[in-house]
Amino acid sequence: MAIVVGYVATKEGRAALKRAAEECVLRGTKLVVISSHRGGRDFDADEAARFESELDRIKGVLHEKGLEHEVRQLVRGNDPAEDLISVAEQEKADFIVIGLRRRSPVGKLILGSNAQRILLDASCPVLAVKAD
Repeated sequence: MAIVVGYVATKEGRAALKRAAEECVLRGTKLVVISSHRGGRDFDADEAARFESELDRIKGVLHEKGLEHEVRQLVRGNDPAEDLISVAEQEKADFIVIGLRRRSPVGKLILGSNAQRILLDASCPVLAVKAD
């Protein structure tokens, strides 16, 4: 069993990672960090290097905390929601952790396509957290 977290280098992504790590400590389970990007012409070598550097930093922090973990950078052309749900099913995840950003009243009607898909389509529970 594992806890799967969707990570993006934002305050929401950091909040999700922090909460997922706390849950892993409480449950004594593995943390699987997923950084998903569609790829294509908008994802050049410089951006890939920045992503890789950020994920290396995360690996170091998780290693220092003594957490069993795996960090995956996925650039397969899928939506992030598709990647998170797929990995959660492969890992038989206890649950998925995602970060949500604050939205205007109108924006709340459209939660966010990836967050909404994960909440509705995941076969395991989903914990949605907000940044401080």
